This record gives sequence, structure tokens and C-alpha cells, in this order.
Amino acid sequence: MRAALLAATATAVLLAPAPVAAASAVSALQAAPAPQAARAAQAASATGAAQAASATRAPQAASATEAAAVRCPRAPAPVVSRPPRPVPPPTLPEQRTVGGAGLATSGLVVPAGVGAPPAITATSWLVADLDTGQVLGGCGPHEYGPPASVQKLLLAATMMPRLDPKQTVTVTAADMNIEPGSSAVGLVEGGRYTIETIWLGLLLNSGNEAANALARLGGGPDGAAGGVRAMNEQAHRLGALQTHAVTPSGLDGKGQFTSAYDLALIARACFAQPTFRRYALTDQATIPAQPAQRTKGFQIQNENQLIYRYPGALGGKTGFTDLARHTYVGAAERNGRRLVATLLGAEPAPMRGWEQGAALLDWGFSLPRDAAVGRLVEPGELTATPSAVPSALAAPGGPRPAAASGPHPGSGWLWLVTAVSGAAVLALLGGLLWRRRQLP
Repeated sequence: MRAALLAATATAVLLAPAPVAAASAVSALQAAPAPQAARAAQAASATGAAQAASATRAPQAASATEAAAVRCPRAPAPVVSRPPRPVPPPTLPEQRTVGGAGLATSGLVVPAGVGAPPAITATSWLVADLDTGQVLGGCGPHEYGPPASVQKLLLAATMMPRLDPKQTVTVTAADMNIEPGSSAVGLVEGGRYTIETIWLGLLLNSGNEAANALARLGGGPDGAAGGVRAMNEQAHRLGALQTHAVTPSGLDGKGQFTSAYDLALIARACFAQPTFRRYALTDQATIPAQPAQRTKGFQIQNENQLIYRYPGALGGKTGFTDLARHTYVGAAERNGRRLVATLLGAEPAPMRGWEQGAALLDWGFSLPRDAAVGRLVEPGELTATPSAVPSALAAPGGPRPAAASGPHPGSGWLWLVTAVSGAAVLALLGGLLWRRRQLP
């Protein structure tokens, strides 16, 4: 019996494809609770046989999950004329299971026995606890979607710790290079503003020229390009493996995607910063006059209606482009519990983006505190293991996260590891069989 078991294990090692083995190992690590992640990584690397054995089960589990996908409640939306949706990158199994195997679905995932979530027009969404990291539910939480201006939250999570809000800086011509007709706060070339003023222009009025300036100021010698590269590195560090930034503002760019789950990770990092929380709840601010450019000062108001109309609102971010449609991130606190709702691909009727976020928050607050279908991984948790891989979303020649230099699943390196592991198991099997023949 023992010999038969060892033979089966050896066969599994030799026949399991290396990419599948690697994906299964990463999935097991990413689904594990945070305190167990390091031990899971050690266990996964201790024996190639264990990796291969789990790999043979991973495809069946994924297929069963997709086959059993529950349709998400949808509100009827008006038909609109829009460009074709961009084609997302190939889906990697290890990215779809970040936070738990139950999140690897294109359909609805909610705790057993809870009330149905609201019917909204968003194509994907997620509700999570900002403090505990519990994922309360979602619809296609790992489905790709263009971010629009909610991408500015990734810019904030990356650059806010780097930049002195009291520093006065000059806006350049390159900062003003934004798509005609897109959202702008009203900064002027050559104008001098504090970085805090620029942050308020970004978060209250979604100023795309403000995004360009902040990316440039925090991007080091490479300017805005360095800022975008830093954003991608930050996304990878947070565990947002499906997020890839091409523009700092969220204006559409080739290969630019995110997911509802990734947005929750990014929002959690933002709301952990006191400065961000203060900006997000600011209802109005003043953009100062620029005498040298002959412009007067003016007031701006926060465009996120959640802070005015939802009790306990903490703020968030709105977004819209023709490709992305309406996107939204909103957070609120109730009875000492802080929740965040993220959504992609929504239409503004019958409910606007912030109203859909509010409905999801209401649903989340109605659930028991221990209800969960997964969790938000901790910053650095995935990048601390050799199995974690960055998002493969970069357009040809585009920036890649710094941690992407290691071997990628499916490379010859992993095939070599699998082969060596298989040979070791066969050698062990042979030794045991020989010893058994020598016993009386």
C-alpha cells in the first residue's frame, strides 16, 4: 500500500505541468490566513511532490467554481452608445484566488444564509471591512475592468507618503497635457500651488492635470513616467496583482486594468493615512489666484455625494470614461465598523455610482460582523514569497513592477524544479522498494 501511494505521488509530480503546479502553490498561499502565509510558503517549497499533488486538484476546483457561478443581481440599465470594451489580459488562476478560493468566480459570492445584495448596474463589485480585512461579498471580484478616475486612489496611496503637503511647486506645460474635455481642477501652467492644494484638486474635482503634477513630483528623475512605475510597484506590494496603471489619472490607456478586489486593497491603504481621510471628507477648498498668470482664485466642491448624503460617510472617489463607464469607491463607518464598497462598469440609471456604493454599504452593514467569504491580503504579504508574481498587464515596452524580475510560471526554470522533484521522489520510491525486498 505504501509503495503504491509513493508511486502515485511520483506519477503526479512527473505529469503535472509546471505552470499548474506553481499556480496551485500560490493559490494555497494567497488563500491562507495572514499569520499562516509564511508557514504556507515554507511548506510549499519544502517538497515538489506536495506542490504537484495540489496542482492536480486546482483545475478541477476552479472549473467547479465557475460551473456553479451564481448570477449577480442586476438592475436594468438604459442602452448607451459606447466604444467596444477593451480586451482584458489572460486570466491567471493564482490572481483570481488572492484573498480566498471562493473569490475565483465571475458570479456572486456571499456568506451563506444572508440577505440578497442590492440589484445594481455595476458589472463587478466588492464589499470589505477596512479594519479586519474581511471580504463580505462580491460580484466577479477578480474580473478585469478599466478604472477611470478611481485610479487616482492608487496615485494617492503611492505618492501621499512621499510628498510634503506644505511644499509650494510650479505646474508645468507637461502637467497640463490632458485629454480635451476631461476633468480638470483649473490649475494653470506656471502657477504656484502647495502640494496640499493639488491633492485637494485631485480628490475633490478629479483634476487630471493635478494627477500629472503629483506623479511627476513623486516620480523622481523620470518624472511622471517614474510616478506611474511607482504606482505599479505599489499595487504589486499591496497584493493588487490585477492592477496595471498606464496613466496616473485613470484616463484610458492600453493595458490599463484593475478589479473590484484590487480597488479594495488600494482603498484600504488610502484610508490608513490620516491625511487622505481628511482630504476625502473636505467638502470645499480654494484654488488660489495666480497674479503672474492673471487668474483669479476660486472655490471647488467635493464631487463625491456620499459625504453629503450618507450618514457616517468617510469619503472615496468617483470615476468615468467612455470605456470604463462609471466606477466608484466609497467608505463609511457605522457602530464602530468601517466598510468599503468598490464597483466597476456601472451605468448611472436607475442609480448613480455613489448611490450604488451606498446600497452596497447598507447591505454590508446588515451582515453579522463575522460574515465573510474571503479576506484582503496584507501589504507585502504576497511579495514576501518567491511564488508571488506581478500583474502581467504591461503593454509591450511598458513599465513593470520591480519585483517582476524573478522566474515566471511556465518558464524553463519551473520545469527544471518539477523534473528534479520528480526524480527525487522516484529515487525515494526505488530505495523503499529495494529495502522491502531485503526484509525477511
